[in-house]
Amino acid sequence: MPVITLPDGSKREYPQPLTVAEVAASIGSGLAKAALAGKVDGRLVDTSHRIESDTALAIVTDKDAEGVEIIRHSTAHLLAYALKEMIPEAQVTIGPVIDKGFYYDFACRPLTPEDLAAIEKRMAELAKQDFPVTREVWPRDKAVDFFKSIGERYKAELIAAIPAGEDVSLYREGDFIDLCRGPHVPSTGKLKHFKLMKVAGAYWRGDSKNEQLQRVYGTAWAKKEELEAYLHMLEEAEKRDHRKLGKQLDLFHLQDEAPGLVFWHPHGWSVWQEIEQYMRAVYRDNGYQEVRCPQILDRSLWEKSGHWEHYKDNMFTTESEKRDYAVKPMNCPGHVQIFNTDVRSYRDLPLRYGEFGSCHRNEPSGALHGVMRVRGFTQDDGHIFCTEDQIQPEVTAFNDLVRQVYADFGFSDVAVKLALRPESRVGADDLWDKAEEALRAGLRASGLDWTELPGEGAFYGPKIEFHIKDAIGRSWQCGTMQVDFSMPGRLGAEYVGEDNARHTPVMLHRAILGSLERFIGILIENHAGALPLWLAPVQAVVMNISEAQADYAEAVAKKLREAGFRVDCDLRGEKINYKIREHSLLKRPYLVVVGDKEKAAGLVAVRSRDARDARGNQDLGQMSQDALIERLLQERASKGVAA
Repeated sequence: MPVITLPDGSKREYPQPLTVAEVAASIGSGLAKAALAGKVDGRLVDTSHRIESDTALAIVTDKDAEGVEIIRHSTAHLLAYALKEMIPEAQVTIGPVIDKGFYYDFACRPLTPEDLAAIEKRMAELAKQDFPVTREVWPRDKAVDFFKSIGERYKAELIAAIPAGEDVSLYREGDFIDLCRGPHVPSTGKLKHFKLMKVAGAYWRGDSKNEQLQRVYGTAWAKKEELEAYLHMLEEAEKRDHRKLGKQLDLFHLQDEAPGLVFWHPHGWSVWQEIEQYMRAVYRDNGYQEVRCPQILDRSLWEKSGHWEHYKDNMFTTESEKRDYAVKPMNCPGHVQIFNTDVRSYRDLPLRYGEFGSCHRNEPSGALHGVMRVRGFTQDDGHIFCTEDQIQPEVTAFNDLVRQVYADFGFSDVAVKLALRPESRVGADDLWDKAEEALRAGLRASGLDWTELPGEGAFYGPKIEFHIKDAIGRSWQCGTMQVDFSMPGRLGAEYVGEDNARHTPVMLHRAILGSLERFIGILIENHAGALPLWLAPVQAVVMNISEAQADYAEAVAKKLREAGFRVDCDLRGEKINYKIREHSLLKRPYLVVVGDKEKAAGLVAVRSRDARDARGNQDLGQMSQDALIERLLQERASKGVAA
């Protein structure tokens, strides 16, 4: 007679063993219809799972995050079912859930957009047939033989890698059967709101030496409105793609001769410099001393720091005069070398170093993405050497600082996550316990809520992650704060304590923007290229209506430049409407037009981009040059956040 404990603490006793689905039905017909899976003592199971003893049970529906994941994974199997029907010679491999969707890899002929449309239509037809999805447990060897017999060599290879003597779970729906741990939705009728997005190349087991597969990406949601909202967001994201806007606005480019490395054009470098100078003031105002370290360091230093063992595959290496070197992927070992050049006292701590450190990491070519994922990047990096007692106040102060910086860039929605010890790491567990608790203490002192991410910390320490949300709801991880008890000791860092004994400092690794390249990409997409006045590479364009006002237009532009603004002067003999449209497409914050009337009165006619009318600009009418300068000064000082 199993006793079931429900999430609200209530208990239900049943006279005989029963399934999760039967428990849901005993609670109510609505819950029985909504049930997608169960959570038995914290473990996800199918609704067909049989409960034979006392247990804690939660019924999983599409209102739960786990329920949506189950829908997505089940939709991946539905994709495989449909594709196999339409292309019988195709072989299935793996089909995991990913953020906002799923993919499935197939060994088959190249797939076209027309193929995807036809496969998606067939998926909908199979879903409507509401086939039961049933779990079967087979001996490993029987499963290997079965998949070999139907020509599915990839599945057979996956199963053969499972230890001999173990059983495997298979899931059957209609005429299709697949290897899977599960759980799955109880029937295909639960899968209603999905779309196939694109096809890409992928290698079997992620190894470029293996055969190339066809990877089909899709998305699936619990409700039609959620799917439509997601597809709308993707449309917006496409319009905001920083790679297209970077070219359109003449900010930067990338080319095959320098994969993952950015060529910054004058306008893009102007944005970069504005951000760097802003962050340089943040360093200065918060007690950081700016430093600069070498790009290439001897292998022996990377061995001591732990990078050579734990990070070598991501490092660019070179050799000179029979010595091995690595291009730095991180700035921290160099900052320790500066710390070590003098005898440090407890009175010197906390000691804060900051660097706009240029780093290089050997990212896979397939992972590169515009300026968002690159091989060469610059961090607004900082390292704080402190005592254990100083960790919490330093972390708390940083938590306040990072949110203020994001607010200045227009990001007010910031999520906080705590990434905990990974499997591959340096340092003893008691040090990791201490480091993780120190970060929790700093978060509590800041009054912040956070979620924890087991296994996602750096190899040398746990880290707080700051995730900002952009204008279309996407989340971007930018800032980090890491507590490191290991690297300073590995690299010989010491200070003289109040007791005159030698002690190892704690090292706090921190960044706010993360990579400047990536942050600029985020800004471009967040603002759809229309950067706020203080960041815009060209803040105003002065245009004449005819040649008669050319000298006056140049004088206005000169006065604006002398007031400290980045100004272009367009004196071309084009019609004024043509020039206005062209500069509007370049997303200039202010368009300043001068004709005979403006010249005679010493005025300017002004259009503002950030309060748009149907034509794309707000006509502010005529004003004096001094009034325009005052408006620009106020907007620049507020960074546009108030507006």
